[in-house]
Amino acid sequence: MTANLKKLICIFIGIFFALSSDGIAKEKLNNASFSDLDTAKASAEAANAALFAPKSFRKALEEYENFKENLQQVSTQSYSGTFQNIIRYFDSATQIANLAKATLSKSIEIRQEGANVAAPSMSPKIWKKAQQKFMRSIQTLERGNLKKAKKLEVEAITLYREAKLHAIKKRYLGKTWQLLSDAEKLNRNTPITLDEARRFIKEAENLIEKKEINEYQLKQLIEKANFEINHAQYLSQKILEIKDKKISLEQILLNWEKDLWNISEIADIDPDIQEGTHTLTNKLISFFKSQVIEIGKLKLEIEVLQKEVDALNQEKIENRVTIEDMNEEMRSLDNQLIEASENSANLIQMLESQERIKEQFMQVENLFLPQEARIFRESDMIILRLFGLNFDSGTSTIKTSSIDLLNKVKKAINIFPQSEIMINGHTDSQGSIKNNQVISQDRAEAVRKYMIENMQIPSYQLIASGYGETKPVASNETEAGRARNRRIEIVIKPTVDMLE
Repeated sequence: MTANLKKLICIFIGIFFALSSDGIAKEKLNNASFSDLDTAKASAEAANAALFAPKSFRKALEEYENFKENLQQVSTQSYSGTFQNIIRYFDSATQIANLAKATLSKSIEIRQEGANVAAPSMSPKIWKKAQQKFMRSIQTLERGNLKKAKKLEVEAITLYREAKLHAIKKRYLGKTWQLLSDAEKLNRNTPITLDEARRFIKEAENLIEKKEINEYQLKQLIEKANFEINHAQYLSQKILEIKDKKISLEQILLNWEKDLWNISEIADIDPDIQEGTHTLTNKLISFFKSQVIEIGKLKLEIEVLQKEVDALNQEKIENRVTIEDMNEEMRSLDNQLIEASENSANLIQMLESQERIKEQFMQVENLFLPQEARIFRESDMIILRLFGLNFDSGTSTIKTSSIDLLNKVKKAINIFPQSEIMINGHTDSQGSIKNNQVISQDRAEAVRKYMIENMQIPSYQLIASGYGETKPVASNETEAGRARNRRIEIVIKPTVDMLE
């Protein structure tokens, strides 16, 4: 073997081992590092960085995808540096998104309120403008211009509120608006009647703009507006008929007088209309008022007579009772007396038990402050509705601040030893039904676990259930109402032995 050949072999072996070691190192780095990269990406997605930090998140995602596609061409030395850069991109997007959510929290809240009343579909044009302002505020904040971002947010909030209000109005008044629009297109012969309809619609719109909507009053206004619109349609049709048939004003007046003449004949009133219909109209009004009064009197007389008939019928029934019936009643009373005597001890015992439960209930009630819980009874069960036991949004971790309240719960349970304890979790209507069900169950389970581990309550006494948003105790339309709906309820069910 020549010296040159030996050199070539040595060079080849060196290159082979270098490539092999680089590949092995890269594989080890890949296995160890990609989980961190995916974690950083997941954190950005959880913060909704695609919405609240679009530019930064898009940059991170592009670098991430490019890195994966060109993984084999990246040297071991530059691999680690590129990897760390991508993590920094995702971390930056996460931080910017969290900042945007905190800075633009008001617009996010109003935006969600609009979405809850279907504003995107009910008021698409205004909603689109609001979305544009909202996205511009996010983009401006991402560029670091806080002042301009807040100005854009104010404009977005105004538009979101407008879209929300329009959506609510459309929900109540959409059909009426359409009726008015159709009527305005078809005729111009009834401006007074249509103006009256518009007045009722305006009053309804003003009522909707108030914080608390009077549903009954709103319904009345809508019915009045619909009536005037339909009335306008009828009048327009009659006006067109008069024009088509070329009926004179004299004939119209004569037809009107004829109707009054016919009514006056039925009412037995002299139809003297030589000098106009005003006098006759007043006579007819007086006549019908008197008839209404007479009808009212007749109704009262009928009611009195009916009561007299009912009394006579009852007396007739009572008179049919025989001596045997009376004797049977006496025997029944004797049996009842015997039974009552036999059960008197049980009754006294039951009363004593109820009094004891009442005293124990008062003991439980005195443990809690009004802002912590509401205590009430349902049959023999004691219910602790805990408003003071709060969780961070989307979590089931019990806060340290809730420990004192849970200690009071322990004292309440100790008043009823050996009782069955039901732990019920509830949420507001925000979020999906499925997620609300899961989080309510998780929170109930967290409280059950705490009672087992810290209160030494046997697990067989505890039942945890999640009801999601299905059992609200207040309106979900307000923040205060939603806060009351987000709760844990402890139901204490004493055993039969305790009640005896």
